[in-house]
Amino acid sequence: MLIHNADIAEIFNEIADLLEIQGENPFRVRAYRNAARSVSESSKNVRTMIAEGADLKTIPAIGDDLALKIREIVATGSCPLLASLRAQLPSAVVALLRVPGLGPKRVRQLYEQLHVQSLEQLEQAAAEGRIHTLRGFGPLTEAHILANLRGRLDKSHRYQFAQASQRAEALLVWLAALPDVERVEAAGSLRRLRDTVGDIDILVTSREPAAVTQRFVAYDDVSAVLARGPTRASVALRGGLQVDLRVVEPECYGAALTYFTGSKAHNVALRRLGQELGLKVNEYGVFRGKTCIAGETEESVYASVGLPWIAPELREDRGEIEAARVAALPTLVTRSDLRGDLHTHTLASDGRASLCEMALAARERGLSYLAVTDHSKRLAMTHGLDATRLAAQIGEIDQLNAQLTGITLLKGIEVDILEDGRLDLPNAVLARLDLVIGAIHSHFDLPRERQTERILRALDHPSMTMLAHPSGRLIGSREPSDIDMLRVIRKARERGCFLELNAQPERLDLTDTVCRMAKDHGVLVSINSDAHSVAQLDNLRYGVNQARRGWLEKADVLNARSLAQLRPLLARTMRSRVREASESP
Repeated sequence: MLIHNADIAEIFNEIADLLEIQGENPFRVRAYRNAARSVSESSKNVRTMIAEGADLKTIPAIGDDLALKIREIVATGSCPLLASLRAQLPSAVVALLRVPGLGPKRVRQLYEQLHVQSLEQLEQAAAEGRIHTLRGFGPLTEAHILANLRGRLDKSHRYQFAQASQRAEALLVWLAALPDVERVEAAGSLRRLRDTVGDIDILVTSREPAAVTQRFVAYDDVSAVLARGPTRASVALRGGLQVDLRVVEPECYGAALTYFTGSKAHNVALRRLGQELGLKVNEYGVFRGKTCIAGETEESVYASVGLPWIAPELREDRGEIEAARVAALPTLVTRSDLRGDLHTHTLASDGRASLCEMALAARERGLSYLAVTDHSKRLAMTHGLDATRLAAQIGEIDQLNAQLTGITLLKGIEVDILEDGRLDLPNAVLARLDLVIGAIHSHFDLPRERQTERILRALDHPSMTMLAHPSGRLIGSREPSDIDMLRVIRKARERGCFLELNAQPERLDLTDTVCRMAKDHGVLVSINSDAHSVAQLDNLRYGVNQARRGWLEKADVLNARSLAQLRPLLARTMRSRVREASESP
């Protein structure tokens, strides 16, 4: 059985969930969550480390006991502790954790106080109005639970891009090792870099398709073979992700890659262009009558209908065909364009690395500046900073900047936007910072008008620089807040503020369509890692993916500017207005 880092992290997170439901020691729960996070973030493949005899304890948060459990998981696919914990609870209780808005603490409340042990019992309790009587729930939460159970849980399951790409990359390496394989590439929504992936499409060129399909179905991560033919096969991987394989001849590789990459709407538009020219465009090539005139490369396919090659991320039929016709396709931003990161955390709040460790790690990744934006005091669970602790951190950053070379730390804060739109810290201390990021961490379910007005008021605050993870969504577990994003973008433009594209894989917030809306209104977007550890600085690549889908170019991205270019932009968002506010009654 082939075990990925993501599998180990998933098992540790489930152990933490089950321990929390049972009311276990919170330090033990946190140990498993930290271990899950460290393993998932590790650049080292744990399976390879074990095969090479490497010490697993070099992974942060992994001690002797957890290292032993990792070895058990790699060897067997599970561990005895998980089996024991599952046996202590009704099996359906674990399913409750998949309901958006229900974490372990809430599941424990439902289990102990309402004796809810299944999704059916949960739906009944919500329909009867019993859930909102529990402490911490309320009528809106109850309504959302009921809506999820009656509608959203029936939707086809989709996987975060980071999860799907990790599995795809390992499978591509497995297939590429076969001598008969000439080229192998993922297509579909994965190649278009969508934030979620329903399944994976893989395209291979080979003169021996039978050998390729045989190797494909023999992959160790396959749990079921769904279909198999001479040139194609479909399998389900452990965890349920479906993978479809097509083996094509080299002469039609470009046509097949174009066909299996583009969204349905993009492909329809492409075929319509071909029809206007008397051509037939399909997965086998471009044909004039019975003669194939293009298809070996994607470039030849697009050229046959009078277009330049279009980047996969844009192939959604959202104006890319029209832009290509008039040579107006964007030059999409790349990871190498980013000069800094404007949202990170340290040990001062809920991060897992020191100021110096984060600075050096950012420098190693080619960044020239890094904003330290720990949480403000309202988030007690993150050990957020009050005015006194923030002032002390400002002094620490000044001292460290005097010693560092090649990297500059910027002084910032991720300050809570309160329910009425006020910020969580006084202007007197905010005025000393280089930037202030406002974020919503509570009351996600306010009605559209109230939520929008809350954000607009925060953007009007004299010390506001940037709105962090604007919709508040968590992919697969929390729906985005109901916000009028057009009004938010117009307010940001009016006040000279910026919007964040949060690159955490479970957030990827802004969405691609809102990124493009910001671009169209001239509002700069900052692609930020929201890193809580050194490894999470690498999240920037996921943010760049999302930005590319939103048509963003280097000029549209705030942190693609040099530090010298950035400083006056930041200063204009807050310094003069902070001074004015401090002088007002």
